[in-house]
Amino acid sequence: MSGQARAGALPPLPSQPAGVPWPTTDWPQGELPGSVDRERLEAHLERGFQDFDETHAVVVVQGGRLLLERYGPEHGPEATCMSWSKAKSLTHALAGIVVGDGRLDISDPAPVAEWRIPGDPRGAITTDQLLRMSSGLKFDEVYEVGKPSDTIEMMWGSGKDSVAHYAADQPLIHPPGTFFSYSSGTTNIICRILADMTGLRGEAFGDFMRERLFQPLGMKTPIPRFDPAGTFIGSSFCFTSARDFARFGLLYLRDGVWDGQRVLPPGWVDYARTPTFQQPGVTDGRYGAHWWLDLGGPGSFSANGHEGQFTVLAPDLDLVVVRHGRTSNDKKDAVKAWVGDLVSLFGCWQP
Repeated sequence: MSGQARAGALPPLPSQPAGVPWPTTDWPQGELPGSVDRERLEAHLERGFQDFDETHAVVVVQGGRLLLERYGPEHGPEATCMSWSKAKSLTHALAGIVVGDGRLDISDPAPVAEWRIPGDPRGAITTDQLLRMSSGLKFDEVYEVGKPSDTIEMMWGSGKDSVAHYAADQPLIHPPGTFFSYSSGTTNIICRILADMTGLRGEAFGDFMRERLFQPLGMKTPIPRFDPAGTFIGSSFCFTSARDFARFGLLYLRDGVWDGQRVLPPGWVDYARTPTFQQPGVTDGRYGAHWWLDLGGPGSFSANGHEGQFTVLAPDLDLVVVRHGRTSNDKKDAVKAWVGDLVSLFGCWQP
C-alpha cells in the first residue's frame, strides 16, 4: 500500500472459525473456556464496576463468539456509549475505504486547501503522516478546562463551526514525519479530506458511513456527529453500543473482511498496527496509524478514548474486549491497566 511502513513481524490475524456464524444479525453465544479462572474473572469484573467511577459496559468476544457482557445502571446491549477518541479508529476505517476506492493516496501530500499556498512548508505533509500523528503541526491535546487546549477550543470554542479548518490553520513546529504528537485536530483534517474526496458532507457522509462500513457489519446503533461545515467530527463523536464496537473490532481482527466481503483494502489492518516512529520520552504507549498498540500485550492493538473507552484486539487470543464508562482522569492509568489485565485472564485459551 502506497505510503505504508513495512509491517515487519506482525502476529497473524485469525480467521473466523469454521461453523461460527458472523454476528451481522445476532452474536453467536459461547461459553467461558475452562482455562479461565472464573473466581478471578468475577473478582476482576466486580472491581471494574466499583473502582472506576462509572463503568457502563464490558463485552468480551473470543473465537467470534460473545462470551461475556456486563452493563452498568441504565445501560444494556442496545445503549449507545460515548466513543470519544475511539472514533479515530472508525476514521481509519473510512480512510481505508476511500483509499480502496482509488480516491486517495496516503503517500501524496495531503489535499488541504490551507496548505496550497506556494512555499507553505505544511504542503509537504502527507495523509500517511496525518494518520500516524506525525504531521508536525502545533496542537495542544489537553482536556482540562482552564488550561491552554486546542482540543477544547476546536470543538467548543472558536473552531467549532469548522473543526478541520481550525486544525489545518495551526503552524508547523516540527518537520513532517519527525515528531509524534497525538492530536484530535489531525483526525478532523483527515475527515474533511474524506468529505472532499467523496463529495459528501453532513448526513450525506453519514449515509456513506452506514452503507460502506456500518451496515455490512450489522452495526445499527452508531450516531456520528458533524460540525456546521458538514465534517464528521471523527476525533471524538460517534455514539455506538458496546456490542457494535465489538463488531467493529472483529472486522479488524478478521483483516478487514466480513462474511466473505472485503470491507477494507488488503493491508489496511496491518498498516493500522505497524508502529509509528516516536521520539524518546513519549509516555502514552506505542502507536500505529490511528490505533494504539500493546495495551492487551505484545501484538495487540486498540481503539482508546477519553474517560476510559477501549476496544482491544488480541490476535494471538482471537479476542475482542470492549469497555465503556466515565472514569476520571486521575484513574486513567488504572482503568487502562484493568483492561489489559482482563485480556490476560483469557491468555490460556485454545481454539
